[in-house]
Amino acid sequence: MFEVRIHGRGGQGVVTAAEMLSIAAFEEGRHAQAFPSFGSERTGAPVVAFCRIADKEIRLREPIMMPDALIIQDPTLLFQVDVFSGLKKDGFILINTKSTFEELGLSDFVRDWPAERLCTLAATDLGLKHVGRPMPNVPLLAGFAALSGLIDLESVFKAINAKFSGKVATGNIAGATEAFELVRARIENARKEAAHA
Repeated sequence: MFEVRIHGRGGQGVVTAAEMLSIAAFEEGRHAQAFPSFGSERTGAPVVAFCRIADKEIRLREPIMMPDALIIQDPTLLFQVDVFSGLKKDGFILINTKSTFEELGLSDFVRDWPAERLCTLAATDLGLKHVGRPMPNVPLLAGFAALSGLIDLESVFKAINAKFSGKVATGNIAGATEAFELVRARIENARKEAAHA
């Protein structure tokens, strides 16, 4: 079973991101489960959502305490919430930011991490560019597909079409495509650098 925890703020589509990840997994014939952790649901308040993906039925129902991957939709949470709590060693980390892990002050934390499991992506900018709204969730979902290899980009497109229609769907598909390519290029570079190190 692969477990993903998504951290963000109310209004950023955190719960929708978890739902879409589960839809993408269903599209590939796997079992999936998505659910939010309800706290104060006001805009801007910290929100957490979870997604489990497995090849057989999922019986667990509790929150994910030891995720295989983290998607952090708002980098300001890094200093307000223990987003890394329980993250499995060498798990995947995807953060919505223009900054590097070093610039975020995370150098020590990720020092021994495989570089191809760490990525930052300016997902809010991609949302603005392609959908006209500062929504990072869909670009991060596609970025996660590229980073983890857990789901295909085609499945992300199917999840987008299940949730949105018309211009919003078209814009999200364009944003997802760009995010996927950006992350894939970064991972390739990280692998090359690791090979030459």
